[in-house]
Amino acid sequence: MALATTSSIWRSTGGDSTRTAVAGSMDMVAPFYIANTSSTTANVVVSSASGAPALILPAGAVVLTVNITNPSTGANSTCNVGFTPLINVGPGQTTTLGTNVPNAFVNNANVTTRQAIQIGGTGGGSSLGNAANTTNLIVVTSAIGTAGAVGGPVTGSIRYYVADSTYGEEIV
Repeated sequence: MALATTSSIWRSTGGDSTRTAVAGSMDMVAPFYIANTSSTTANVVVSSASGAPALILPAGAVVLTVNITNPSTGANSTCNVGFTPLINVGPGQTTTLGTNVPNAFVNNANVTTRQAIQIGGTGGGSSLGNAANTTNLIVVTSAIGTAGAVGGPVTGSIRYYVADSTYGEEIV
């Protein structure tokens, strides 16, 4: 199967040829891996492969759900998942880090079971459902939830979309 990547925001009117329907944004899913949920601070990576890159989401990313698919085996394993904005990203730029928001997506959640951490649910962070940063890419971060919790590796996925600055207005 061929792979394709785009730098645009995916939107669809669902085939409405009258140009009346609002164009809705498409959900996307990014895999993640946290090597040790009891670490005090770490970047989340895209897989458990050695040298896997950090998980970086686009400007305007609105995280809806953090799915834990392969939970931690650590006793009382809890973690926070948040983000740090990346500033001045690009060729010839000196990338700097903005202020970390440590529990934006997951707030002290028990990650020892398979689960979906969602808006308004147990362990959901205050940024779930909101644009994380409208102007900068964000690197996803992780930190221990409860002091003294014994962590382990966690694998899962983050379901998100990119906020549409035209609010669904059709552009042709």
